[in-house]
Amino acid sequence: MAENQKSQFGMIGMAVMGRNLALNILDRGTSVAVYNREKDMMESAVAESGGKLRGTSSLDELVGSLDRPRRIMMMIKAGKPVDMVMGQLRPLLEQGDIVIDGGNSWYEDTRRREREYAEAGLKFFGVGVSGGEDGARNGPSLMPGGDREAYQALKPVFEAIAAKTDSGPCVTHVGPDGAGHFVKMVHNGIEYADMQFIAEAYHVLKSAGGLAPDTLAGVFEEWNRGPLESFLIEITGQIFKVRDPKGDGFLVDRVLDKAGQKGTGRWTAQVALEHGVPIPSIAAAIDARVLSSLKGEREKASRVLRGPAPAPYPGDGKELISSVHDALYAAKIIAYAQGMDLIGELSRVHEWSIDLREMARIWKGGCIIRARFLDTIMQAYERNAQLPNLLLDPDLRERVESRQGALRKVVGLAQERGIPVAGMASGLAYFDSYRTANLPQNLTQAQRDAFGAHTYQRVDNPSGPFVHTDWLD
Repeated sequence: MAENQKSQFGMIGMAVMGRNLALNILDRGTSVAVYNREKDMMESAVAESGGKLRGTSSLDELVGSLDRPRRIMMMIKAGKPVDMVMGQLRPLLEQGDIVIDGGNSWYEDTRRREREYAEAGLKFFGVGVSGGEDGARNGPSLMPGGDREAYQALKPVFEAIAAKTDSGPCVTHVGPDGAGHFVKMVHNGIEYADMQFIAEAYHVLKSAGGLAPDTLAGVFEEWNRGPLESFLIEITGQIFKVRDPKGDGFLVDRVLDKAGQKGTGRWTAQVALEHGVPIPSIAAAIDARVLSSLKGEREKASRVLRGPAPAPYPGDGKELISSVHDALYAAKIIAYAQGMDLIGELSRVHEWSIDLREMARIWKGGCIIRARFLDTIMQAYERNAQLPNLLLDPDLRERVESRQGALRKVVGLAQERGIPVAGMASGLAYFDSYRTANLPQNLTQAQRDAFGAHTYQRVDNPSGPFVHTDWLD
């Protein structure tokens, strides 16, 4: 590139995600200027590109090297670093320039940042990026939120670098301000639930069915050729094959059972609680990770707390595998129903007009939860774009109802044997609660009125006034 020739796109942050996205953009025909505070990381990225990435020594130089309207993407740590870099960029930019935050930022921060830039005539996008480092390099799922008109300047680049499926590029304009980061947050919440269900399926097959990792590898490979086909099922089968390089046996058995988390799952549960949207499967998955972190306490408790005695599974092993398969599938649908319900509710609250069919479409490729049955979810929203809950779609309803026996069997079997399956059990309870016309919370409301005069409404006048009764006289 000639020294005075302008680049078409800017990238700030040359850690693995920023570097891979920059290389992806470059490979798709867009010239890229890059900046990183630590110069050696930037120089390494430029070298990896064969000198095609244009390194810059300051934000001022980066901004000056770009065509207008400038398109600058930040792939840096969420929180204060984003505000700091945006503050440094702001006086360097001109009206109509676009700054993009591709990290996992809290969506309310994104809404605030979008307002602040809009006041200066600048455009700001919060973009959820899913797919990890491989997705960033070869095709992620992208969830951009920001000004619809300004999105036209980003659309060609994003559609070029996004994963491709038979439904098109895995990117769409999600909605204004924080909509993109919010959808990515809920995506991660669903991911938590999906991973928890798989872990529970593994635990039941291992503890009740006695299946070893090499056998489990075959089971998951078979599952990945059917309706459970997904990225997570695929990599699970591969994980079970890896032998321990330091000794006999399989590596999965040597991995410490303490699961980490980066906060997006917790945010999902927090928002759901604040807005009164039940997502018990996702919440159970978060709790399971937190409980797993109490390794020392659990080891001590295991020596004093007794559960049911271990017992071999009395039936056919193939029948158990089939039941766990169907239970996993049903639980998965129920978790997506919860996640989509949360997206729909916040879309109404913030007037984002999020197209739920499009969310299922852009999750079909590139992202961690990509799966075959997202086609089924797309079709549900094609039948009814205003569907209040996925469980009310005739097709998805039949898929869950026809497998509820397996879900109940697996949950019951696990509980009889003391195997924790909080995710599946919570999903089953959600299904049973949602399908029940009369729940026992009539008693809860009577109790609240009895001890706190919180009042209640009567069944024979459900839209009528709240009344109080002196229950304890």
